[in-house]
Amino acid sequence: MTSEATGPSGDAPAWDAPAWDDLVTTALLGTDRRALPASASVHTPGKEAPIALLDAAALQTVRRRAGLRTAPAAALPEPAVDDPRPPLPPAARRRLATLLTDQPGTGGGGRRGAAPDLMELLPQWLALANARGYGAPPELLPALLNAARGRTDLRPQALTFAGPRALWLARLNPDWKFALRATPGGGVTLPPADDAPEVQRLWEEGLFAERVALLTTLRAHHAGTALDLLVSTWSTERAEDRLMFLDSLRTGLSSADEPFLEQALTDRSRNVRATAAELLSALPDSALARRMSTRAASCVAVDHTSDTPTLTVEAPHECDAGMERDGVTPKPPAGRGERSWWLGQLVEAAPLVTWQSRLGNRTPAEIVALPVADDWRSELHAAWCRAAVRQRDVAWSRALLGAPASPDAAGPGAVSLAERAKLLASLPAAERADWVADFIAAHGLSEAFQLLGVCAVPWAEPLGRAVVDSLNIARDAGSYPWSFSGVMGLAERCLDPSEAVRLEALTAIPDEPENASPGAGGYWSEAFQRLVTTLRLRAAIRDELPPP
Repeated sequence: MTSEATGPSGDAPAWDAPAWDDLVTTALLGTDRRALPASASVHTPGKEAPIALLDAAALQTVRRRAGLRTAPAAALPEPAVDDPRPPLPPAARRRLATLLTDQPGTGGGGRRGAAPDLMELLPQWLALANARGYGAPPELLPALLNAARGRTDLRPQALTFAGPRALWLARLNPDWKFALRATPGGGVTLPPADDAPEVQRLWEEGLFAERVALLTTLRAHHAGTALDLLVSTWSTERAEDRLMFLDSLRTGLSSADEPFLEQALTDRSRNVRATAAELLSALPDSALARRMSTRAASCVAVDHTSDTPTLTVEAPHECDAGMERDGVTPKPPAGRGERSWWLGQLVEAAPLVTWQSRLGNRTPAEIVALPVADDWRSELHAAWCRAAVRQRDVAWSRALLGAPASPDAAGPGAVSLAERAKLLASLPAAERADWVADFIAAHGLSEAFQLLGVCAVPWAEPLGRAVVDSLNIARDAGSYPWSFSGVMGLAERCLDPSEAVRLEALTAIPDEPENASPGAGGYWSEAFQRLVTTLRLRAAIRDELPPP
């Protein structure tokens, strides 16, 4: 950009323009304290000076703008790739727009009223749309990404539904960069597995996210190739990267990984060693599993000298170098005894098949039912629970859960309801629902919230009926309805929509018992109205998203 306008010849200024800085200084000080810059065109003393100053500033502004050289145009972004999935039906598109524009209520007092919470329906809408294979409408992608930006629980389903265009938009708007971080490799196209030179080049030269994406993808379909890549650069990787890469071996884990994992047991990183030991313990025939089985079996035996066979426990007296190498952490957390800490780790890592041969060929249920001497029962059973969850052993999970109607809500083996919920996840969906329904019938809803969270959605008919019956009992008793708000929220998301017909009768305000909580009847009526309306909305959503 030139500092002065030039005449037609380009040799001299066409007029003597005042400098912009001089005009600004004169305006700040005032024309009565500083004269206008000496210029044949604008030098006007006296009362006309302020007007002349403004005229000169206007003229100089136009001149400055006209003197700007046109900047090179920025390159246009590459077009977004096509989304081959079928578009949404019109009714479903309108429904999605409504769900995305709904704002959470701001009313005080925590009272939700009878209106459904549309934002809580969005996750289910996305899950169903993804299951049916629909693609996202382009015009709704910004609102969808904004919703996912504010709610991390929405991101997996939202990004799957948004498809490749979400990554295209995320590269253009910093507010949506979470989409790149949430997608392995940031959406980078990976080379085909049979293109060995390109795979090797990306593994050796790619960014960390690209390498993780490559290893994860290969591991799912070509486990051996992924392991060879990892071995080729293992010694040069950073500790935090080694840990992330090692975690990818959970997919397709097999005995072929054992030599590498055994080598990783001597890694200089404690976290890497612990992860390698955990993976090896998941291989029942691995050398580490056999070592752990031998150690754990030496600590537990059946005492036949008493009238009733009893389990006796002799916890380890030291954590030797071999135990530490195999992943046993020597130092217990605060408040935990060393020997019980070591015992728990050994039992957790030992294959569960160890115990049937070690303890008289008893079934898991018979082993769990045996009394345990010297107050070791809770420690031993808690370790068996962790092992059953890790190994996803149905028979042991079933035995440790026990009967749902047992007086102790925590169960014969689980140390807490949270542990019981983890064990339930190992059971088939139908059995899980039946077990929780029987548990609710025996213990009520207050103890069942964590257990309901691991049941398949929509809830099976016996489970849904058990939940509704318990809510109805609490309603008739005049209990505080907000004490059941968590369960009611789960019911809105998890009950089968066909239950709406049966629930219609519960929307009326009930007669309040003498000792009922003040106003409880009105609250219950609102809660059931909201539940019925939500179930009907879910039914409408299901009808609006038919299989393409």
